[in-house]
Amino acid sequence: MATPVSPVVERAEDKHRYEIHVDGVLAGFTEYLDRDEQRVFYHTEIDDAFAGQGLASRLVKEALTDVRAAGKRVVPVCPYVAGFLERHDEFADIADPVTPDVRHWLRGELG
Repeated sequence: MATPVSPVVERAEDKHRYEIHVDGVLAGFTEYLDRDEQRVFYHTEIDDAFAGQGLASRLVKEALTDVRAAGKRVVPVCPYVAGFLERHDEFADIADPVTPDVRHWLRGELG
């Protein structure tokens, strides 16, 4: 009998995202772009096959922990990341508001 493997979160720098893998399978990701000292999160997605397992929360928590370790700040354009920050005030010290300037910049970067 195979032992279940814990979900693993990794930063895929070349894809500008953090990925969560379960038993070696990509279960989801949260995408970002860096803007100076800010890491702007704009999309989070968990595959339907992995829904309801708390993976999005674990993914975002580990991503934000990495952002803090890198000395950056978080801008939560992604609604999931924004909601996570509202429920987890331990990250309030690294969160910046989503401004019209950030939204304009992000639209330009994403095309």
